[in-house]
Amino acid sequence: MNSPEFLNSQALQKILEAEIASSSHQRISFAKYMDIALYHPDYGYYNSGITKIGKEGDFFTSSSLGKDFGELLGIQFKQMWHNLGCPNPFYLVEMGAGNGELAQDVLNYFQLENDRLFTQALRYTIVEQSPALVAVQQHLLTSFTALDVTWKTWSDIAQESIVGCFFSNELVDAFPVHIVNKNRDKLQEVHLSLEQGELTETIDSLSDDRINQYFDLVEIDLSKSQYPPNYRTEVNLKALDWLKTVSSSLKQGYVLTIDYGYPAAKYYRPSRTQGTLQCYFQHRRHNNPYANLGYQDITAHVDFTALERQGERWGLETLGYTQQGLFLMALGIGDRLNELSSGKFDINEIFQRRDALHQLIDPTGLGGFGVLIQGKNLNASQQSLLGLTVPPMF
Repeated sequence: MNSPEFLNSQALQKILEAEIASSSHQRISFAKYMDIALYHPDYGYYNSGITKIGKEGDFFTSSSLGKDFGELLGIQFKQMWHNLGCPNPFYLVEMGAGNGELAQDVLNYFQLENDRLFTQALRYTIVEQSPALVAVQQHLLTSFTALDVTWKTWSDIAQESIVGCFFSNELVDAFPVHIVNKNRDKLQEVHLSLEQGELTETIDSLSDDRINQYFDLVEIDLSKSQYPPNYRTEVNLKALDWLKTVSSSLKQGYVLTIDYGYPAAKYYRPSRTQGTLQCYFQHRRHNNPYANLGYQDITAHVDFTALERQGERWGLETLGYTQQGLFLMALGIGDRLNELSSGKFDINEIFQRRDALHQLIDPTGLGGFGVLIQGKNLNASQQSLLGLTVPPMF
């Protein structure tokens, strides 16, 4: 890690050392470490300008596979607009827009649809923490001058000001997580300290009382005998704070969250003894969060039960939870697969697009991602969504 191409690692190491030295117990939580490694304003993975998404980067998302994912989401968004009575303005707030490809595909779909009433009502808003990614997004979306596309921070969005939909794709998995460890019947936490200048894990008391409250929220008791000694897992308190902010900003409409994860009972299975933390570096997945400091993505699966329960606390009603493959089937991806046999496409396009569409619905991959839709201040008819209907078999 001393070579010139890893200068960010050296800078982050010094920042972490200073953070530990200045803390009251000369240690920091893993959540603090993850926050610095990913989000430091100068050297963090997402803010340094080195993040690449797609086949040339460290990981790819559903929007990396072509325009279909964004277009199918566009179908769902337009139904939401109709459900709400075609309000003007209608806000689509994308949270964590990555390299902007999903926004590009959604907006292209709306332009091709040429529904003047809808595009006049549309306010496409991006909430993005990384200035480097904002620059990438703005460059990619410069052609959409006829549409209202803006970038805002949470402080720019007033409480209960949004009628429309907040949505995210693979955002919550990148929030910093606390790592907890079962020591006999006691729940403890993984901290980081310095030993001879090296970051070292230590296990001690919880850094935040909300960790115990989190397990009460999702009704999981790690003290039970079926959980083995040294059982290790994650707690995403940041996700709870985030959803509270989202709900507080929403006056009426929907929250759509797509990510990899599980309900709590599956997330915290006794057999999942090492949790779900994983890292991505140049399309290679591994489980060492201390390697490639500042140059790799660090993620943990999403506990969708926690999002449902936290949403209920803050006025959100769960409208449905499904898998991405079923969600996209209900929105018409099967018709797109059938259309490839129509003779309209050349053979290379047929093979490439068919492969991409199958990847989007593959239950062992992207198709197995969770899709959670929550709503606020909706009547019964407004809660009916195409993406949550039972898809046809094909």
